Amino acid sequence: MADQSTPEATSQDSPAAPSRDASTAAGTRGHVPAGAGLSRRRLLGTAGATGLVLGVAGGAVGYAAAPSGAVPLTSLGSGRAMFHGKHQPGITDALQARGQLAAFDLAAGAGRKEAAALLRRWSATAERLMAGEAAASDDTDVARDAGPSSLTITFGFGHGFFDRTGLRKRRPAALDPLPDFSADRLDKARSDGDLWVQIGADDALVAFHALRAIQKDAGGAARLRWQMNGFNRSPGATAHPMTARNLMGQVDGTRNPRPADTDFDRRVFVPEGGEPDWMAGGSYVVFRRIRMLLDDWEKLSRTAQEHVIGRRKSDGAPLSGGSETTPMDLEKTDAKGDLVVPVDAHARITRPDQNGGAAMLRRPFSYHDGFDADGVPDAGLLFICWQSDPLRGFVPVQRKLDRGDALSRFVRHEASGLFAVPGGAAAGEYVGQRLLEG
Repeated sequence: MADQSTPEATSQDSPAAPSRDASTAAGTRGHVPAGAGLSRRRLLGTAGATGLVLGVAGGAVGYAAAPSGAVPLTSLGSGRAMFHGKHQPGITDALQARGQLAAFDLAAGAGRKEAAALLRRWSATAERLMAGEAAASDDTDVARDAGPSSLTITFGFGHGFFDRTGLRKRRPAALDPLPDFSADRLDKARSDGDLWVQIGADDALVAFHALRAIQKDAGGAARLRWQMNGFNRSPGATAHPMTARNLMGQVDGTRNPRPADTDFDRRVFVPEGGEPDWMAGGSYVVFRRIRMLLDDWEKLSRTAQEHVIGRRKSDGAPLSGGSETTPMDLEKTDAKGDLVVPVDAHARITRPDQNGGAAMLRRPFSYHDGFDADGVPDAGLLFICWQSDPLRGFVPVQRKLDRGDALSRFVRHEASGLFAVPGGAAAGEYVGQRLLEG
Protein backbone atom coordinates (compact mmCIF):
# COMPACT_ATOMS: atom_id res chain seq x y z
CA MET A 1 0.00 0.00 0.00
CA ALA A 2 2.82 2.43 0.32
CA ASP A 3 3.60 4.91 -2.39
CA GLN A 4 7.03 3.48 -2.65
CA SER A 5 7.86 0.09 -1.52
CA THR A 6 6.72 -0.29 1.93
CA PRO A 7 7.93 -3.17 4.01
CA GLU A 8 4.75 -2.84 6.01
CA ALA A 9 3.54 -5.21 3.46
CA THR A 10 0.05 -3.96 3.42
CA SER A 11 0.83 -0.68 1.81
CA GLN A 12 -1.39 -0.09 -1.13
CA ASP A 13 1.19 2.29 -2.50
CA SER A 14 3.93 -0.07 -1.69
CA PRO A 15 5.28 -1.41 -4.88
CA ALA A 16 3.50 -4.62 -5.29
CA ALA A 17 5.13 -6.12 -8.26
CA PRO A 18 3.36 -5.82 -11.56
CA SER A 19 0.39 -8.15 -11.43
CA ARG A 20 -1.57 -9.67 -14.27
CA ASP A 21 -4.47 -7.59 -12.98
CA ALA A 22 -2.42 -4.46 -13.44
CA SER A 23 -1.69 -5.31 -17.07
CA THR A 24 1.81 -3.85 -17.08
CA ALA A 25 4.74 -4.42 -19.36
CA ALA A 26 6.34 -6.53 -16.67
CA GLY A 27 3.31 -8.76 -16.72
CA THR A 28 4.21 -10.20 -20.10
CA ARG A 29 7.95 -9.81 -20.08
CA GLY A 30 9.76 -13.13 -20.42
CA HIS A 31 6.63 -15.11 -21.33
CA VAL A 32 5.95 -16.96 -24.55
CA PRO A 33 3.07 -19.24 -25.51
CA ALA A 34 3.81 -22.88 -24.79
CA GLY A 35 4.30 -24.95 -27.92
CA ALA A 36 3.29 -28.50 -28.67
CA GLY A 37 6.67 -29.90 -27.65
CA LEU A 38 6.74 -28.07 -24.33
CA SER A 39 3.81 -29.41 -22.35
CA ARG A 40 3.81 -32.10 -19.72
CA ARG A 41 1.48 -33.96 -22.02
CA ARG A 42 0.30 -32.57 -25.38
CA LEU A 43 -0.88 -28.99 -25.54
CA LEU A 44 -4.02 -29.52 -27.57
CA GLY A 45 -5.74 -26.96 -29.72
CA THR A 46 -4.79 -23.30 -29.73
CA ALA A 47 -2.49 -22.47 -26.83
CA GLY A 48 -3.87 -18.99 -26.41
CA ALA A 49 -7.55 -19.92 -26.56
CA THR A 50 -9.69 -17.48 -24.63
CA GLY A 51 -12.83 -19.57 -24.43
CA LEU A 52 -14.35 -21.12 -21.34
CA VAL A 53 -12.01 -22.97 -19.03
CA LEU A 54 -11.72 -26.73 -18.88
CA GLY A 55 -13.97 -26.90 -15.82
CA VAL A 56 -17.05 -25.98 -17.87
CA ALA A 57 -17.27 -29.37 -19.48
CA GLY A 58 -16.17 -31.36 -16.46
CA GLY A 59 -18.05 -29.28 -13.90
CA ALA A 60 -21.34 -29.63 -15.75
CA VAL A 61 -21.38 -33.38 -15.19
CA GLY A 62 -20.17 -33.15 -11.61
CA TYR A 63 -17.14 -34.78 -10.07
CA ALA A 64 -17.91 -38.38 -11.00
CA ALA A 65 -16.47 -38.30 -14.50
CA ALA A 66 -13.91 -36.33 -16.48
CA PRO A 67 -14.86 -34.72 -19.80
CA SER A 68 -14.18 -36.88 -22.80
CA GLY A 69 -12.32 -35.83 -25.90
CA ALA A 70 -9.53 -33.31 -26.42
CA VAL A 71 -9.95 -29.99 -24.65
CA PRO A 72 -7.48 -27.18 -25.47
CA LEU A 73 -5.50 -25.45 -22.80
CA THR A 74 -6.79 -22.01 -21.95
CA SER A 75 -4.43 -19.06 -21.92
CA LEU A 76 -4.06 -19.55 -18.17
CA GLY A 77 -2.34 -22.91 -18.57
CA SER A 78 -0.29 -22.05 -21.64
CA GLY A 79 1.65 -19.11 -20.20
CA ARG A 80 5.35 -19.85 -20.05
CA ALA A 81 8.22 -17.98 -18.39
CA MET A 82 11.78 -18.50 -19.61
CA PHE A 83 14.37 -20.05 -17.29
CA HIS A 84 17.52 -18.76 -19.02
CA GLY A 85 18.22 -15.05 -19.26
CA LYS A 86 20.08 -12.08 -17.82
CA HIS A 87 17.95 -12.19 -14.68
CA GLN A 88 16.36 -15.11 -12.89
CA PRO A 89 12.63 -15.63 -13.47
CA GLY A 90 10.15 -14.63 -10.79
CA ILE A 91 11.40 -11.05 -10.33
CA THR A 92 9.87 -8.99 -13.14
CA ASP A 93 7.31 -11.61 -14.17
CA ALA A 94 3.67 -10.88 -13.41
CA LEU A 95 2.28 -11.93 -10.05
CA GLN A 96 1.00 -15.49 -10.15
CA ALA A 97 -2.09 -16.83 -8.40
CA ARG A 98 -0.15 -19.29 -6.22
CA GLY A 99 3.19 -19.15 -4.45
CA GLN A 100 5.43 -21.51 -2.52
CA LEU A 101 8.37 -20.17 -0.52
CA ALA A 102 10.97 -22.40 1.10
CA ALA A 103 14.38 -22.19 2.73
CA PHE A 104 16.92 -24.99 3.03
CA ASP A 105 20.04 -25.45 5.15
CA LEU A 106 23.01 -27.36 3.78
CA ALA A 107 23.41 -30.70 5.53
CA ALA A 108 26.23 -31.33 7.98
CA GLY A 109 29.38 -32.02 6.00
CA ALA A 110 28.02 -30.55 2.78
CA GLY A 111 30.21 -27.85 1.29
CA ARG A 112 30.98 -26.08 -1.95
CA LYS A 113 31.11 -29.25 -4.06
CA GLU A 114 27.76 -30.51 -2.79
CA ALA A 115 26.20 -27.07 -3.14
CA ALA A 116 27.32 -26.84 -6.77
CA ALA A 117 25.85 -30.27 -7.55
CA LEU A 118 22.60 -29.28 -5.85
CA LEU A 119 22.26 -26.00 -7.79
CA ARG A 120 22.99 -27.92 -10.98
CA ARG A 121 20.15 -30.36 -10.20
CA TRP A 122 17.78 -27.61 -9.16
CA SER A 123 18.48 -25.56 -12.28
CA ALA A 124 17.89 -28.53 -14.57
CA THR A 125 14.62 -29.33 -12.82
CA ALA A 126 13.47 -25.70 -12.91
CA GLU A 127 14.17 -25.48 -16.64
CA ARG A 128 12.13 -28.63 -17.34
CA LEU A 129 9.19 -27.73 -15.13
CA MET A 130 8.98 -24.16 -16.40
CA ALA A 131 8.77 -25.56 -19.94
CA GLY A 132 5.80 -27.69 -18.89
CA GLU A 133 7.74 -30.95 -18.88
CA ALA A 134 7.84 -33.62 -16.20
CA ALA A 135 10.75 -33.88 -13.79
CA ALA A 136 13.67 -35.86 -15.20
CA SER A 137 13.13 -38.81 -12.87
CA ASP A 138 10.58 -40.07 -10.37
CA ASP A 139 7.98 -37.46 -11.33
CA THR A 140 4.97 -37.40 -9.01
CA ASP A 141 2.47 -36.76 -11.85
CA VAL A 142 0.76 -34.05 -9.77
CA ALA A 143 0.96 -31.65 -12.74
CA ARG A 144 0.45 -34.30 -15.43
CA ASP A 145 -2.51 -32.60 -17.10
CA ALA A 146 -1.38 -28.98 -16.78
CA GLY A 147 0.54 -26.66 -19.03
CA PRO A 148 3.40 -24.50 -17.72
CA SER A 149 0.90 -22.14 -16.04
CA SER A 150 3.48 -19.32 -15.90
CA LEU A 151 5.62 -21.27 -13.44
CA THR A 152 8.75 -19.51 -12.19
CA ILE A 153 11.41 -20.91 -9.83
CA THR A 154 13.97 -18.56 -8.28
CA PHE A 155 17.02 -19.38 -6.12
CA GLY A 156 18.96 -17.31 -3.59
CA PHE A 157 21.77 -17.61 -1.04
CA GLY A 158 21.57 -16.66 2.63
CA HIS A 159 24.30 -15.31 4.89
CA GLY A 160 25.21 -18.74 6.27
CA PHE A 161 25.62 -20.29 2.82
CA PHE A 162 28.99 -18.61 2.41
CA ASP A 163 30.30 -19.92 5.74
CA ARG A 164 29.28 -23.50 4.93
CA THR A 165 30.81 -23.42 1.45
CA GLY A 166 34.08 -21.70 2.42
CA LEU A 167 33.18 -18.64 0.34
CA ARG A 168 33.15 -16.00 3.09
CA LYS A 169 35.44 -13.70 1.12
CA ARG A 170 32.92 -13.63 -1.72
CA ARG A 171 29.92 -12.86 0.46
CA PRO A 172 28.38 -9.49 -0.53
CA ALA A 173 28.52 -6.69 2.00
CA ALA A 174 24.84 -6.07 1.18
CA LEU A 175 24.05 -9.45 2.72
CA ASP A 176 24.92 -8.32 6.25
CA PRO A 177 22.08 -9.24 8.63
CA LEU A 178 19.14 -6.85 8.77
CA PRO A 179 18.93 -4.65 11.87
CA ASP A 180 16.29 -5.23 14.53
CA PHE A 181 13.01 -3.34 14.10
CA SER A 182 10.47 -2.49 16.77
CA ALA A 183 7.64 -4.29 14.96
CA ASP A 184 9.62 -7.55 14.87
CA ARG A 185 8.29 -10.61 16.66
CA LEU A 186 10.43 -13.00 14.67
CA ASP A 187 10.30 -16.76 14.83
CA LYS A 188 13.90 -17.81 14.15
CA ALA A 189 12.79 -21.26 13.02
CA ARG A 190 10.84 -19.67 10.15
CA SER A 191 13.47 -17.10 9.24
CA ASP A 192 16.71 -17.01 7.22
CA GLY A 193 18.29 -20.17 5.76
CA ASP A 194 21.30 -21.10 3.60
CA LEU A 195 19.25 -21.42 0.39
CA TRP A 196 15.99 -19.73 -0.58
CA VAL A 197 13.50 -20.91 -3.21
CA GLN A 198 10.57 -18.92 -4.57
CA ILE A 199 7.99 -20.74 -6.67
CA GLY A 200 5.08 -19.02 -8.41
CA ALA A 201 2.44 -20.40 -10.79
CA ASP A 202 -1.10 -19.72 -11.94
CA ASP A 203 -2.15 -23.23 -10.88
CA ALA A 204 -1.93 -24.56 -7.32
CA LEU A 205 -1.02 -28.10 -8.39
CA VAL A 206 1.75 -26.86 -10.67
CA ALA A 207 3.24 -24.84 -7.80
CA PHE A 208 3.03 -27.76 -5.36
CA HIS A 209 4.51 -30.13 -7.94
CA ALA A 210 7.50 -27.83 -8.34
CA LEU A 211 7.99 -27.62 -4.58
CA ARG A 212 8.02 -31.41 -4.23
CA ALA A 213 10.45 -31.78 -7.14
CA ILE A 214 12.83 -29.23 -5.62
CA GLN A 215 12.61 -30.86 -2.19
CA LYS A 216 13.31 -34.31 -3.61
CA ASP A 217 16.26 -32.97 -5.61
CA ALA A 218 17.81 -31.68 -2.38
CA GLY A 219 18.53 -35.29 -1.43
CA GLY A 220 21.12 -35.54 1.32
CA ALA A 221 22.75 -32.22 0.45
CA ALA A 222 20.21 -29.94 2.15
CA ARG A 223 17.27 -30.18 4.52
CA LEU A 224 14.12 -28.11 4.53
CA ARG A 225 14.25 -25.31 7.13
CA TRP A 226 10.82 -23.74 6.56
CA GLN A 227 8.08 -23.56 3.94
CA MET A 228 5.13 -21.22 3.38
CA ASN A 229 2.43 -21.01 0.74
CA GLY A 230 0.56 -17.99 -0.52
CA PHE A 231 -1.92 -16.76 -3.08
CA ASN A 232 -2.99 -13.78 -5.14
CA ARG A 233 -6.05 -12.95 -7.18
CA SER A 234 -6.36 -15.30 -10.15
CA PRO A 235 -5.73 -13.76 -13.58
CA GLY A 236 -8.99 -12.76 -15.22
CA ALA A 237 -10.96 -12.67 -11.96
CA THR A 238 -11.94 -9.02 -12.42
CA ALA A 239 -14.08 -7.42 -15.12
CA HIS A 240 -11.16 -5.24 -16.21
CA PRO A 241 -7.43 -5.06 -15.42
CA MET A 242 -6.76 -3.45 -12.04
CA THR A 243 -4.27 -3.38 -9.21
CA ALA A 244 -4.68 -6.28 -6.79
CA ARG A 245 -5.93 -6.02 -3.21
CA ASN A 246 -4.48 -7.48 -0.03
CA LEU A 247 -6.34 -9.15 2.85
CA MET A 248 -7.13 -5.78 4.40
CA GLY A 249 -9.11 -5.00 1.27
CA GLN A 250 -6.68 -2.28 0.24
CA VAL A 251 -5.44 -1.72 -3.29
CA ASP A 252 -1.83 -2.87 -3.01
CA GLY A 253 0.84 -1.96 -5.53
CA THR A 254 -0.04 1.43 -6.95
CA ARG A 255 3.47 2.87 -6.98
CA ASN A 256 5.51 -0.23 -7.79
CA PRO A 257 8.56 0.51 -9.97
CA ARG A 258 8.04 -0.58 -13.57
CA PRO A 259 10.55 -1.91 -16.10
CA ALA A 260 9.77 1.08 -18.32
CA ASP A 261 11.12 3.46 -15.65
CA THR A 262 14.51 4.89 -16.62
CA ASP A 263 16.01 3.98 -13.23
CA PHE A 264 14.34 0.56 -12.88
CA ASP A 265 17.45 -1.55 -13.45
CA ARG A 266 19.54 0.63 -11.19
CA ARG A 267 17.08 0.26 -8.34
CA VAL A 268 16.40 -3.46 -8.74
CA PHE A 269 19.46 -5.18 -10.24
CA VAL A 270 23.19 -5.30 -9.54
CA PRO A 271 24.96 -3.81 -12.60
CA GLU A 272 27.76 -5.33 -14.62
CA GLY A 273 31.01 -4.34 -12.95
CA GLY A 274 29.30 -4.07 -9.58
CA GLU A 275 30.40 -5.79 -6.38
CA PRO A 276 30.70 -8.68 -6.14
CA ASP A 277 31.17 -9.57 -9.81
CA TRP A 278 29.23 -12.84 -9.58
CA MET A 279 26.07 -10.87 -8.63
CA ALA A 280 25.89 -9.03 -11.97
CA GLY A 281 22.29 -9.15 -13.16
CA GLY A 282 21.19 -10.36 -9.75
CA SER A 283 19.17 -8.74 -6.98
CA TYR A 284 18.68 -8.86 -3.23
CA VAL A 285 15.38 -10.07 -1.85
CA VAL A 286 13.96 -9.27 1.56
CA PHE A 287 11.29 -11.67 2.78
CA ARG A 288 8.97 -10.86 5.70
CA ARG A 289 6.01 -12.85 6.97
CA ILE A 290 3.73 -10.05 8.12
CA ARG A 291 0.66 -11.04 10.06
CA MET A 292 -2.30 -8.69 9.67
CA LEU A 293 -4.33 -8.19 12.83
CA LEU A 294 -7.54 -8.39 10.86
CA ASP A 295 -9.96 -8.49 13.76
CA ASP A 296 -8.62 -5.14 14.99
CA TRP A 297 -8.44 -3.70 11.49
CA GLU A 298 -11.99 -4.65 10.60
CA LYS A 299 -13.32 -2.88 13.69
CA LEU A 300 -12.27 0.44 12.14
CA SER A 301 -14.71 2.38 10.00
CA ARG A 302 -13.86 2.72 6.34
CA THR A 303 -12.97 6.37 6.94
CA ALA A 304 -10.58 5.41 9.73
CA GLN A 305 -8.96 2.74 7.55
CA GLU A 306 -8.48 5.28 4.77
CA HIS A 307 -6.78 7.67 7.18
CA VAL A 308 -4.40 4.93 8.32
CA ILE A 309 -3.40 4.28 4.72
CA GLY A 310 -3.83 7.74 3.17
CA ARG A 311 -5.79 6.45 0.19
CA ARG A 312 -9.41 5.67 -0.64
CA LYS A 313 -10.30 2.04 -0.14
CA SER A 314 -12.67 1.96 -3.10
CA ASP A 315 -10.18 2.74 -5.85
CA GLY A 316 -6.79 3.42 -4.25
CA ALA A 317 -6.84 7.12 -5.08
CA PRO A 318 -5.02 9.44 -2.65
CA LEU A 319 -7.17 11.23 -0.09
CA SER A 320 -5.98 14.47 -1.67
CA GLY A 321 -8.06 13.61 -4.75
CA GLY A 322 -7.82 12.22 -8.27
CA SER A 323 -7.46 8.64 -9.41
CA GLU A 324 -5.21 5.82 -8.23
CA THR A 325 -2.20 7.12 -10.15
CA THR A 326 -2.67 10.81 -9.30
CA PRO A 327 0.35 12.17 -7.40
CA MET A 328 -0.42 12.63 -3.72
CA ASP A 329 -0.67 16.23 -2.52
CA LEU A 330 0.98 16.06 0.91
CA GLU A 331 0.27 19.71 1.73
CA LYS A 332 -3.47 19.77 1.01
CA THR A 333 -5.67 20.66 3.98
CA ASP A 334 -9.40 20.41 4.69
CA ALA A 335 -11.80 23.15 5.81
CA LYS A 336 -10.50 22.86 9.38
CA GLY A 337 -6.91 23.29 8.27
CA ASP A 338 -6.00 19.66 8.96
CA LEU A 339 -3.86 17.70 6.52
CA VAL A 340 -6.04 15.62 4.19
CA VAL A 341 -3.38 12.91 4.18
CA PRO A 342 -2.52 12.42 7.89
CA VAL A 343 1.07 12.89 8.96
CA ASP A 344 1.34 9.24 10.04
CA ALA A 345 -0.49 7.78 7.03
CA HIS A 346 1.28 4.76 5.62
CA ALA A 347 1.26 6.10 2.06
CA ARG A 348 2.86 9.38 3.14
CA ILE A 349 5.66 7.73 5.15
CA THR A 350 6.65 5.26 2.44
CA ARG A 351 6.82 7.61 -0.54
CA PRO A 352 10.22 7.47 -2.27
CA ASP A 353 10.53 11.25 -2.22
CA GLN A 354 10.14 11.09 1.57
CA ASN A 355 12.88 8.46 1.87
CA GLY A 356 15.78 9.73 -0.20
CA GLY A 357 14.45 8.01 -3.30
CA ALA A 358 14.59 4.56 -1.69
CA ALA A 359 12.53 2.15 -3.77
CA MET A 360 12.04 -1.57 -4.13
CA LEU A 361 10.03 -3.87 -6.35
CA ARG A 362 7.37 -5.60 -4.28
CA ARG A 363 6.10 -9.00 -5.40
CA PRO A 364 4.14 -10.42 -2.46
CA PHE A 365 1.68 -13.22 -1.81
CA SER A 366 -1.15 -13.21 0.72
CA TYR A 367 -1.39 -16.12 3.12
CA HIS A 368 -3.92 -17.72 5.46
CA ASP A 369 -2.78 -20.45 7.86
CA GLY A 370 -6.01 -21.08 9.73
CA PHE A 371 -7.22 -19.73 13.08
CA ASP A 372 -5.95 -19.84 16.63
CA ALA A 373 -7.91 -21.20 19.62
CA ASP A 374 -9.85 -17.94 19.91
CA GLY A 375 -10.84 -17.92 16.25
CA VAL A 376 -8.35 -15.18 15.34
CA PRO A 377 -7.14 -15.60 11.75
CA ASP A 378 -3.46 -16.30 11.14
CA ALA A 379 -3.37 -14.38 7.88
CA GLY A 380 -1.46 -11.60 6.21
CA LEU A 381 1.25 -11.01 3.65
CA LEU A 382 4.34 -12.88 2.56
CA PHE A 383 6.17 -9.66 1.80
CA ILE A 384 8.82 -10.03 -0.92
CA CYS A 385 10.77 -7.06 -2.22
CA TRP A 386 13.64 -6.79 -4.69
CA GLN A 387 16.38 -4.16 -4.77
CA SER A 388 19.98 -3.69 -5.84
CA ASP A 389 20.98 -2.77 -2.29
CA PRO A 390 18.77 -3.56 0.74
CA LEU A 391 20.66 -1.06 2.90
CA ARG A 392 19.40 1.69 0.58
CA GLY A 393 16.05 0.12 -0.23
CA PHE A 394 14.29 -1.85 2.48
CA VAL A 395 16.18 -0.78 5.61
CA PRO A 396 15.68 3.02 5.58
CA VAL A 397 11.98 2.70 4.77
CA GLN A 398 11.38 0.14 7.51
CA ARG A 399 13.25 2.28 10.03
CA LYS A 400 11.01 5.21 9.18
CA LEU A 401 7.91 3.06 9.51
CA ASP A 402 9.16 2.03 12.95
CA ARG A 403 9.09 5.64 14.07
CA GLY A 404 5.43 6.44 13.46
CA ASP A 405 3.45 4.51 10.87
CA ALA A 406 -0.27 4.37 11.70
CA LEU A 407 -0.44 0.93 10.10
CA SER A 408 2.06 -0.59 12.56
CA ARG A 409 -0.71 -1.13 15.13
CA PHE A 410 -2.39 -3.56 12.76
CA VAL A 411 0.53 -5.71 11.58
CA ARG A 412 3.18 -7.91 13.18
CA HIS A 413 6.41 -9.10 11.51
CA GLU A 414 6.79 -12.78 12.41
CA ALA A 415 9.53 -14.08 10.10
CA SER A 416 12.32 -12.54 8.05
CA GLY A 417 15.10 -13.30 5.62
CA LEU A 418 17.59 -11.59 3.33
CA PHE A 419 19.04 -13.44 0.35
CA ALA A 420 21.43 -12.74 -2.51
CA VAL A 421 19.78 -13.83 -5.76
CA PRO A 422 22.41 -14.16 -8.51
CA GLY A 423 21.76 -13.28 -12.12
CA GLY A 424 20.09 -15.68 -14.50
CA ALA A 425 21.84 -18.72 -15.92
CA ALA A 426 22.92 -18.70 -19.55
CA ALA A 427 22.11 -21.73 -21.70
CA GLY A 428 24.16 -24.65 -20.45
CA GLU A 429 24.81 -23.03 -17.06
CA TYR A 430 23.20 -23.42 -13.66
CA VAL A 431 22.19 -20.69 -11.22
CA GLY A 432 25.12 -19.58 -9.06
CA GLN A 433 27.78 -21.16 -11.28
CA ARG A 434 29.84 -17.97 -11.41
CA LEU A 435 30.09 -18.02 -7.62
CA LEU A 436 30.57 -21.74 -7.04
CA GLU A 437 33.04 -22.33 -9.88
CA GLY A 438 34.60 -18.89 -10.12
